[in-house]
Amino acid sequence: MTHAYFVTGTDTEIGKTTIAAGLLHAARLRGLSTAAAKPVASGCVASTDGLRNDDALSLLAQCSLPLRYEEVNPLAFEPAIAPHLAAREAGVQLDVASLLGPVREILAKGADFALVEGAGGWRVPLAGTENLSDFAVALGLPVILVVGVRLGCINHAVLSAEAIARDGLQLAGWVANVVDPQTSRLEENLATLAERLPAPCLGQVPRLASAQAAAVAGHLSLERLADW
Repeated sequence: MTHAYFVTGTDTEIGKTTIAAGLLHAARLRGLSTAAAKPVASGCVASTDGLRNDDALSLLAQCSLPLRYEEVNPLAFEPAIAPHLAAREAGVQLDVASLLGPVREILAKGADFALVEGAGGWRVPLAGTENLSDFAVALGLPVILVVGVRLGCINHAVLSAEAIARDGLQLAGWVANVVDPQTSRLEENLATLAERLPAPCLGQVPRLASAQAAAVAGHLSLERLADW
């Protein structure tokens, strides 16, 4: 059975890719085939092969299907700014229609476990009045929410979960990624998140000396996904 999910976060720079790569690695350890897409990425670096994004490369490294970089990350922009601004500066139309085709091609490959990683949080703008959340709705995938655990994360997590539900999508699970291990009352905050979020916690990932996918996977459980 194919399992595919959209991965979003409570903010930018809270470890969406770290967690997504860990989930993909966990799936591979179970003998599942894997695929991933990061349809739009800014902050890319020029190479002899074209623009490359570290996050997209991390996802590609955990894909067992033979995918090309351009399939995983079809829209790459060099400036490390909001994707809609980077696209505007590059003269590229960044809308739901432009993202759907490449991602549906990835999903059509039929990997046992596939992830589509968003950019930033749930309401990241695209062109016009569209948001990245509209793209997630068009895909219709259940959502995995990465919560960057730090001061203020409960508010961000609950609001994100409410927006996902209001948009008609299932929150299949969430991950506590401890980006600030010095967060006051850390355990109490984690307990409150567990009480307030209407989905199972797939794991609590501490601040690791090396956040490689294999290390992260050890703190995650795919079996806890709501639709597993």
